[in-house]
Amino acid sequence: MRTAFLTTAFILSSGGIALAQSEQPPYLDDRSDAAALVRSFYNAIDRQEYARAWDYFGDRKPSKDFQAFIKGYENTQSVRIVTGEPSAEGAAGSTFYALPVAFVATNKDNSEQVFAGCYTVRQINPQIQEPPFRGLAIEKAELKPSEQPFEEKLLERCGDGPAPEPRDAVLEQAKKAFAALHAGQCQSVTPDGASPAPETYTIAFRRASSSEDEPESQARLFRFYCGMGAYNESHVYYLHDEVEGLREQQFATPELDLRYADENSDEKVESMAIIGYKVDDALVNSFYDEATLTIASHAKWRGVGDASSSGTWIFRNGAFTLVKYDVDASYDGEINPETVLDFHTGP
Repeated sequence: MRTAFLTTAFILSSGGIALAQSEQPPYLDDRSDAAALVRSFYNAIDRQEYARAWDYFGDRKPSKDFQAFIKGYENTQSVRIVTGEPSAEGAAGSTFYALPVAFVATNKDNSEQVFAGCYTVRQINPQIQEPPFRGLAIEKAELKPSEQPFEEKLLERCGDGPAPEPRDAVLEQAKKAFAALHAGQCQSVTPDGASPAPETYTIAFRRASSSEDEPESQARLFRFYCGMGAYNESHVYYLHDEVEGLREQQFATPELDLRYADENSDEKVESMAIIGYKVDDALVNSFYDEATLTIASHAKWRGVGDASSSGTWIFRNGAFTLVKYDVDASYDGEINPETVLDFHTGP
């Protein structure tokens, strides 16, 4: 049964990664959750880093000794794996995660065998530990051969615990991307101490290259809180679809040449011209309108709001495009914006 653990290729549960047998996978050591831990175990075996693979198990090792552990993989060439949603149960200062797993093991003679079952992963409460710290570890694996395709054999759940909450893999991916890129730039909480969850929207659309009889495509838009000042609030957006995957949104914004009638005063604008474009990764006082498929922003240049800039970006053919931009550059106490760009009526 130890052959079931070997892999020189792996597939994430989202179906996102597949590696040829001749390629060595990039190093992966992720102990953040049960599924990541199991994928990291397979990664260590893929790279023949057996000591690292051995270390992913806790006190209950899968073999009587390390050499027997290595020998258990000598005839296996590759493994493709899928994982389900883990259920969790607490007991005696630990949390135990039951993770559904199914995989097909390919031997060196090219014969294949499907296995399915459950991994048990243990997390000892970090708050009650003393050095040396013990992280998430594989406790045991209960696996059986199967005649079914491994994708169909994946159990809905393991154990008798409550069914896990449905996992939104794309939202989790967006959260990780936002945290990785904007942890230092954006605030995690509002001034009143709240931690806003990202807003999510689903957009049905048809690509320009699609025929009328093809089904509509679907995109998901994620709006993340980034920060709040005295009178402005900023947000970062991510967009996902089945063709381009997840990407952060960069919004085209006009670069302006502003000239004032009096060089010592900014109350009266003499001229205003677009001299180029830049991109912004955060929009100020913005919102998404599901009815018009537009994102609109309104950035106040000072608190009274008499000077500001406002943009509108419309979603079409799978992307957001700038279509309108208004600027009120006069600090005159009045709200009197001028349209500097309007592709609704022409450039």
